[in-house]
Amino acid sequence: MKKQMALWMTLAATTLALASPGMELKSGDLKEGQTVADEQLFNGFGYTGKNVSPELHWTKGPAGTQSYALMMYDPDAPTGSGWWHWVVFNIPADWTSLPKGFGGKNAKKSAPAVQSRTDFGVPGYGGPAPPPGKPHHYIFTIYALKVKSLPLKKDSSAAMVGFYANQNKLDSATLTVLYGKEK
Repeated sequence: MKKQMALWMTLAATTLALASPGMELKSGDLKEGQTVADEQLFNGFGYTGKNVSPELHWTKGPAGTQSYALMMYDPDAPTGSGWWHWVVFNIPADWTSLPKGFGGKNAKKSAPAVQSRTDFGVPGYGGPAPPPGKPHHYIFTIYALKVKSLPLKKDSSAAMVGFYANQNKLDSATLTVLYGKEK
């Protein structure tokens, strides 16, 4: 009877562990599937947004997490390769949030986290600014990494950061928001 009980308890614990949700990424400024506020829009390309990066918070990564990377990507941009709006890496493992405005004018002074070059050509947050047409999807992804830092320079491309983030990923979570401009 004791062996059966131990087996059932082990099976129940394993089932619960497998059913446990992974990481979650949320924001006080953005809601999954909703439209981005003017505050987060880019200021340029015909837009007059405030280009303020949103507050983001996430659940702690799994055991072994030594750092995080955050990336914001628009797969709908008419470039053939999408558009990288924000790239942050070497976020310390004890951080589980970035405050509103973190990606702003002081992006170069965000140590120990590194904000790398975006498709706007500079580091820091660059908000949505799509051409007229259907709404674009803006995907924020937080990566829990098994390394303390990525071996990259502060001007590394988003593709290079993405490569290293995916090679060292323990878990990840996304938050997707929308923005479109009528014709």
